[in-house]
Amino acid sequence: MVLLTVLDVLLSVVGAVGMVYQGVCIVASLFAKPVTFPEAPMDKRYAVLISARNEENVIGNLITCLHEQTYPSELIDIWVVADNCTDDTAGVVRDMGCHVVERHNLELVGKGYALTYLLDYMIDAGLSDTYDAYFVFDADNKLDRHYFEEMNKGFQSGFKILTSYRNSVNLADNWVSSGSALWFIRESRFLNNSRMLFGSSCHVGGTGFMFSKEIMKRNKGWKFHLLTEDLEFTMDSVLHGDRVGYCGNAILYDEQPVTFAQSWRQRLRWSKGFLQVFRYYGPQLIRRAVRERDFSAVDFTLLLCPFTVLGVIRVVMGIIFAACGFVTWQSQLGAVTGWSSGILLSIVGMMALAALTIIAERRQIGATNKELFAYVLSFPIYMLSYVPISFQAIFSKVQWKPIEHKG
Repeated sequence: MVLLTVLDVLLSVVGAVGMVYQGVCIVASLFAKPVTFPEAPMDKRYAVLISARNEENVIGNLITCLHEQTYPSELIDIWVVADNCTDDTAGVVRDMGCHVVERHNLELVGKGYALTYLLDYMIDAGLSDTYDAYFVFDADNKLDRHYFEEMNKGFQSGFKILTSYRNSVNLADNWVSSGSALWFIRESRFLNNSRMLFGSSCHVGGTGFMFSKEIMKRNKGWKFHLLTEDLEFTMDSVLHGDRVGYCGNAILYDEQPVTFAQSWRQRLRWSKGFLQVFRYYGPQLIRRAVRERDFSAVDFTLLLCPFTVLGVIRVVMGIIFAACGFVTWQSQLGAVTGWSSGILLSIVGMMALAALTIIAERRQIGATNKELFAYVLSFPIYMLSYVPISFQAIFSKVQWKPIEHKG
């Protein structure tokens, strides 16, 4: 069937282009000197935005990290939106000197809606113009004490949107947390680092990023409410011609899920969010890539392309067509054999990627060599679990649910 042939060609081309691009990024990051920013006066005023839902046990760590920054504390104001909390999150952060806004809305649920509520409050109160830029963090984060000092350098170098190096506090807990942690470290070290070298736009993660007052005003606060609001924000910025910067010297520590059920639920939301963003922003990115010859648009079109979903659809369609007699079972078994070879190569490639990430960033990773060797072997299992997750994302109605943090 022509349709199956088209899908085979599309998957082969997209897969090959993606692999070559990843390879180029890795080589560039390994051998080229990373982009750094010059010293800058520490005179800008920043607002920290934190959306917290029942985070009384962990949020104090982040507030302490913010208070201990080398950047002048009088130029950092901390704003927390206690979102549908049933614990004493609001009281904890209020006692630590933070501005607190409490939100109760069980219909519009999610971090995006909480950030909208918080910024709307600040705008209505006439406080938004007080700040030069805004930082977004999750309640479970911890920061290197030089974080704001380093991000300020990037901001004063002209970047209106800036993301940072995302490390993890619990990489060594087990194979689940290590899989997620290595994925984020890989993105910082090899992708965002190389994007800076290429002069293209970087990817804003869900936490540890900042945007200027001008960006906030253009968006009338925060307007991004898809399941992956960070990715939506990135795509909107790229379509506006913004270049998202990356500051590798600003280090954030995130807490990863430690149970497979938690990780599955989190990645199901991400996978559904990717499909949502591709639906709303994919066509515009493709048009910009073609018309403007914008490399960032090409980059993020590849990022958004639902490669795993297309692969699952291809296999299912092959089975259906063979069962209906449109194609032979033999031809589809041959295709499956080819896919099996590709999967085996992918497993080897994933282990190599995990090993390379560990070697390149060994100083940033707190785990023994024995543990890291085991996590190299388990990394493909973590990644291949995206296949059923992506399949479920096609049909499931996914809602935002909080991940429990232990701190």
